[in-house]
Amino acid sequence: MSGITEPNQISRWRLILGQSAEPQLAGYSPGGSIQLSEEEMIMDRALAAIYDNTDGGAEAGSASAGQRAAGQGKSAPRLAQWLGDVRSFFPEDVVSIIQNDAMERKGWKQLLFEPEVLATVKPDIQLVGTLLSLKGKIPEKTKDTARLLVKAVVDELVQRLQDDIRRAVTGALNRRQHTPLPSLSGIDWKRTIQRNLKNYDADRKQIIPERFYYFDRAKRSKEWTVIVDIDQSGSMAESVIWASVIGSIFASIPSLDTRVVVFDTEVVDLTEQCTHDPVDMLFGIQLGGGTDIHKSVAYCEQFIEEPKKTLFIIISDLYEGGNQAGLIRRMRELREAGVKTMCLLALSDEGKPFYDEQVARLLSRDGTPCFACTPALLPQLVEGALKGHDLAELAKRLGTKGI
Repeated sequence: MSGITEPNQISRWRLILGQSAEPQLAGYSPGGSIQLSEEEMIMDRALAAIYDNTDGGAEAGSASAGQRAAGQGKSAPRLAQWLGDVRSFFPEDVVSIIQNDAMERKGWKQLLFEPEVLATVKPDIQLVGTLLSLKGKIPEKTKDTARLLVKAVVDELVQRLQDDIRRAVTGALNRRQHTPLPSLSGIDWKRTIQRNLKNYDADRKQIIPERFYYFDRAKRSKEWTVIVDIDQSGSMAESVIWASVIGSIFASIPSLDTRVVVFDTEVVDLTEQCTHDPVDMLFGIQLGGGTDIHKSVAYCEQFIEEPKKTLFIIISDLYEGGNQAGLIRRMRELREAGVKTMCLLALSDEGKPFYDEQVARLLSRDGTPCFACTPALLPQLVEGALKGHDLAELAKRLGTKGI
């Protein structure tokens, strides 16, 4: 650190390293001491509350400059003030990190049950995951605030993804854009006959239509079935949130018949909640517990009417606590019947996940590609699946992380 000479550089290192590093840093200061500005003192207290290893008993935000506190205090107003300081003096991405560290390192999760605290936190996907894992303990006085926070995050995620997913599905299914001729299979025969009865030719005993009427392709029928089968074990929290949002977007597209199922050792069908309100769906999820993927796949099979028009997406780390051999067999049979299958080992912006490599290799061998996927890439994968592309090759080309 021989290059440290400017006061602002010294102050930054002091904030990073904490008070314990002050004697060493003071030697680089022209006056032999480090003077923090008022704003820097507030930042220093906020960081000290989370990252110092001392056992001081002061509440969050209550320590004075030069006096580190361990931040174990449980006062909701104090914590609300601390959160306000963090949001005022740090960038948004840093706020999320500090906020989550506060819950993980200092055990402040229970303070989310206080309305004044919950109203102050910055909503993000990690916080939603924490709330969902604790939802059974949230008191009545906080439930409305918690719901508003979850809704804010869900609305943001929907806004990020819905246009891309809708374009992908429409582009894959709207075959008319590839030919100037209307599709014979799209003729509304009842309406066409009714509107042309006046053109009945008695000699030929035929109706000579002046005009044909066609169904709107999106409204005529559910052209594809999309089944989203979600592992709700605790390690999948972020993926569960993204999957719920994406399931709700699929459910809003008229040309898709969407089913959304979650599982641990039991299977729960959340299609209705997902269709009406993804926030309701998220509060219907119980993070944690064991895993029986085989049971969930067996349950989902009842929704497959046209295998070649079905996309089956499993979102799981594949740590199977049920019938592993049965799972591999069922997935192979679905592929052989024509179902488009894929397994997302994670659906998040994070890196390569932990997953059962043996199960992933067996599924991939039988034609179900297994990979981690960011939400931004999913629309392209869905479009490729609906168009009949090789998903393993497409996933590799898009740079997804899998086996």
